[in-house]
Amino acid sequence: MPIFSTRQSTWIRQHLAALRALLVMTVILGIAYPLVVFVVAQLPGLHDKAEGSLLEQHGKVVGSSLIGQAFTDGKGTAKAQYFQTRPSNAAPAADAATGVSAIPDGYDPASSTFGNMGPESIVDTLDAKDPKADKLSLLSTVCARSLAVGALEGVDGSRPFCTSGGVGAVLAVVGPRDSHGNVINPTAVISVNEDSRTTKVPFLAFYEGVAVQLAKPGEDYSAGQIMPIRGNASVDTPVPSDAVTASASGLDPNISPAYANIQVSRVAKARGISRDQVRALVAAHTQGRDLGFLGEPRVNVLQLDLDLDDRYPFRG
Repeated sequence: MPIFSTRQSTWIRQHLAALRALLVMTVILGIAYPLVVFVVAQLPGLHDKAEGSLLEQHGKVVGSSLIGQAFTDGKGTAKAQYFQTRPSNAAPAADAATGVSAIPDGYDPASSTFGNMGPESIVDTLDAKDPKADKLSLLSTVCARSLAVGALEGVDGSRPFCTSGGVGAVLAVVGPRDSHGNVINPTAVISVNEDSRTTKVPFLAFYEGVAVQLAKPGEDYSAGQIMPIRGNASVDTPVPSDAVTASASGLDPNISPAYANIQVSRVAKARGISRDQVRALVAAHTQGRDLGFLGEPRVNVLQLDLDLDDRYPFRG
């Protein structure tokens, strides 16, 4: 038999085998498996989860227990009668014409994202033209959020390494350095996160005998030794970490019991009920660790707020 005919026959057999494998896998993975998953999803106890764990109020779908949502007035101002959830990075980009995001408070399921900032993010980028265009570091973001939460809940929102103005307490120390890279005999010290246009006095007057200067927007202070300065605020702040940081997905529907507890007084006052009544609802909606050891105790904010509306409607 000619070599060409042998090769042609082998080629045909191989392609027929590949076609049969394609058809079999298509039937198994493209038809049978999805059908089995669909049937299982219709079983009692699984159907609601398969449909997205949707929650209704007065016959209307108002959200999902799996996706958080903000309880604000649309301008970012928290509604006093509701428990507030944690911050979210999941928001669509601002509209090109108006410059306004369709969901300014985050929690857009189509924009799940993380902040992409870590512990070393401590220096802000101050825009030379517009202070509103400043890019805040993770530290300054946490500082600002902590002050805002503290003011809303009537607790101390100060944190270590934060200025009283709500930015990171960070200095750039300029001068000759020793063999370890540390500045000796500083010649200039700049509070890099305090904008000279909006701040009158730096959080620290002197550092090693050198007067601290306010940062000038657009200036590069990377040549200095960057030094976070710890203040007098306690590490045991009443404002918990989930009140000032977003989750990895940006869609977390839960908050910690600690964050829920500092909101009790505000919600009770707004609704004209007792704090004990509100605490009882918080306790009823607090879930423990999965299987007793996985994760942390948590409170689903949407479920809690819906229960509040049903039991103690807001009369404001």
